[in-house]
Amino acid sequence: MNDPEPIDPGFEARVRASFAKQGLMGTLGASIARVSPGEVDIVLPTSPAVLQQHGFVHAGAVASIADSAAGYAALTLMPPGAGVLTAEFKINLLAPSMGDRILARGRVVKAGRTLTLAQTDVVAERDGQEKLVALLTATLMTMEGRAGVGD
Repeated sequence: MNDPEPIDPGFEARVRASFAKQGLMGTLGASIARVSPGEVDIVLPTSPAVLQQHGFVHAGAVASIADSAAGYAALTLMPPGAGVLTAEFKINLLAPSMGDRILARGRVVKAGRTLTLAQTDVVAERDGQEKLVALLTATLMTMEGRAGVGD
């Protein structure tokens, strides 16, 4: 998507506030690295808490940050007061995730009034090098009047 225009001028603050309410992201140790219209990057430092039995980052952790990156990329283009909900996603795990950190780069492919299609590329970073480890495609739903718990 080329230079999407956000409907909500406060989209970045809204995305960051919503992300802060996600218990799972905090539990994993994930954080938002970048927010721009139609794009959100989420970073997950590699730690023993997110590894599976073979020493790779668990696919569940990879899928979680990929889903959140896609969802928040979609939210950047939604109207004020709206929330986002994943309706469906598919993830392809391309290689074991191992490195210093895992980076999920979510971007909107097509934004609609009710449904948005987004994609997330997930890379493992090690010694300044990136390796593509997963690709997620998601359909996100605009939830009018559901900006988040407690809003």
